Amino acid sequence: MNFIGFMMRRNCVAPMLMNKSIMISSAALFLCMPLVACDSSLAPTPGPSPQDLFFERLSLLCGKAYAGLLVSKQEADADMAGKPMIMHAASCDLDEIKIPFHIAEGLDEWDRSRTWLITRTDQGLRLKHRHRHEDGSLDAVTNYGGNTNRTGTAERQEFAVDAESIASFQANDLDQSVNNVWAVEISQPGQSNAHFSYELRRPETADGRYFRVEFDLSKPVAPPPPPWGD
Repeated sequence: MNFIGFMMRRNCVAPMLMNKSIMISSAALFLCMPLVACDSSLAPTPGPSPQDLFFERLSLLCGKAYAGLLVSKQEADADMAGKPMIMHAASCDLDEIKIPFHIAEGLDEWDRSRTWLITRTDQGLRLKHRHRHEDGSLDAVTNYGGNTNRTGTAERQEFAVDAESIASFQANDLDQSVNNVWAVEISQPGQSNAHFSYELRRPETADGRYFRVEFDLSKPVAPPPPPWGD
């Protein structure tokens, strides 16, 4: 083979090798692209749910107590009107917050029979009521409440009466209570008008019951003694 033939053959082979190299590199790049796109570590992390934020706000109150009053006006609660009240976030863990609810009954006399329990569940949040007598024994109507059936907001959660409570109400001739819906509200901590409220409602088709107490979160008070039975 003469020199000219050799150079022509070399010039033909070089582009072929170059094109083959480019094709291999392109294929390798194409194969890598799905791996990057499918990398779960790059997916955005979902933020906390409204129920998580609500529970977190409640947790910030742990160990503190706040004064409040009845703000609803129904005749059924006339005996509570104007009485000093205290809510105390007495016990908190990752899944449950216990809030005793104290009502003044006279000079240095308090009704310490009630405790609200707010619990995380697989489906959302649960509110229960524990009622005890002064000797610590459980009331005939206790452990009633309900579960959230909506996501709610970081400020307000509603709890529709559950089956256990309906059975208890019916067994104790409290048929009107089978329509209960409770609500708990908590403002963003740190606001000058921040409040915690507890509410009970029944629809007008039942008896239109409405009960609401509010507590001023801007001014903590001295924690009260524990509820009866604790």
